[in-house]
Amino acid sequence: MSEPLFRKDAYTRMTEAQVLAHTEQGGIILDRTLFYATGGGQPGDSGKLLWGEGQCDVATTVKGEEGAVVLVPAEGSALPPEGAAVTQVLDWDRRYGHMRVHTALHLLSVVIPLEVTGGSISAGKGRLDFNMPETPEDKQALQDQLQALIDRDLEVTEDWITDAELDANPQLVKTMSVSPPRGAGQVRLVRIGTADEQVDLQPCGGTHVKRTGEIGRIRLGKVEKKGKLNRRVYLHLEA
Repeated sequence: MSEPLFRKDAYTRMTEAQVLAHTEQGGIILDRTLFYATGGGQPGDSGKLLWGEGQCDVATTVKGEEGAVVLVPAEGSALPPEGAAVTQVLDWDRRYGHMRVHTALHLLSVVIPLEVTGGSISAGKGRLDFNMPETPEDKQALQDQLQALIDRDLEVTEDWITDAELDANPQLVKTMSVSPPRGAGQVRLVRIGTADEQVDLQPCGGTHVKRTGEIGRIRLGKVEKKGKLNRRVYLHLEA
């Protein structure tokens, strides 16, 4: 197992770790990682590893076997030796973009309260696919509602429930195409707003900003038809 430091503090940009192993494909497994592995529509993190006189560019991060987080080196990069102490340096601008977009998409699922059938995140934009037979009549009104929620500067926190509690509350799962992060006996919930004044609560293993005000200005892009019952809604960060 790689200790997921990104889950304890998504804002940490640099820290030390030890190389546990190399995979057969040339990936790097650390004992503790700032790097988020691809999942739930959010891309894996990139950055660098530094050690002694060496340096390795990390192109992306993926999930490995038995809970391992595997850092994928850029082509031609040297690998740090097994057992080596390394410094992890996150590509912060890219990660922070993912955090802002991911949190904005949670709020998009609030202003469009329909089943989510898919989604994707990048550093400057994202999209959600909805079970939406008809195109929204007033996209500008949806954008205004979403921006109003963002501008409330709501707190974003996490909570944990058991797998059994999630099974007993299936309405928490909004995204039909992505299974909630199970397997450890507990499921992480991301809450927007306070428990008393809650705006959104759903299972999610991704990284998020601490307050919605960090998202900034957004713009809803095109709405594409993706099948008889599906519409794809694009969201862009404006700055």
